[in-house]
Amino acid sequence: MNNKENISHSLKTEKNIRKNPIIQNLLARMPQRVSDSFNEEQLSNLMTAVGSRSWGDHAVDKRGTFNIPFYKWRFYYVFLLGRNYRELSRKEKQLSLISTAIFNNFFNIQREYRIISIISNKISPRHRFIPWVFIRYMGLV
Repeated sequence: MNNKENISHSLKTEKNIRKNPIIQNLLARMPQRVSDSFNEEQLSNLMTAVGSRSWGDHAVDKRGTFNIPFYKWRFYYVFLLGRNYRELSRKEKQLSLISTAIFNNFFNIQREYRIISIISNKISPRHRFIPWVFIRYMGLV
């Protein structure tokens, strides 16, 4: 896209800025004379400042406030859960790799323990301590 096309594209988007739901919601919360005083450039900059919340959709989004009895302040909480779309830093990638390895090893050890328990109970139902002997023999404890 060359410079002239880029300018004409930005002018077209500025003309339609008042149709944007975020801008409409923002303008609806102020007096009519104030909302009419904004020009397209100002609305475009408001859209950039206020409406650029691409991270606003979460799978779980719980927000609220609560009081502590006999305390004069109210407190708020925010619990967000969703997929992380941003690029991880090097340190975050390393931490993710380590935590994934620990998580996988924990569940693999549990799975192996259950398999050994099932096999040992089939062989000798009276001796349920056999998995512990195996775990100690393997050096896991």
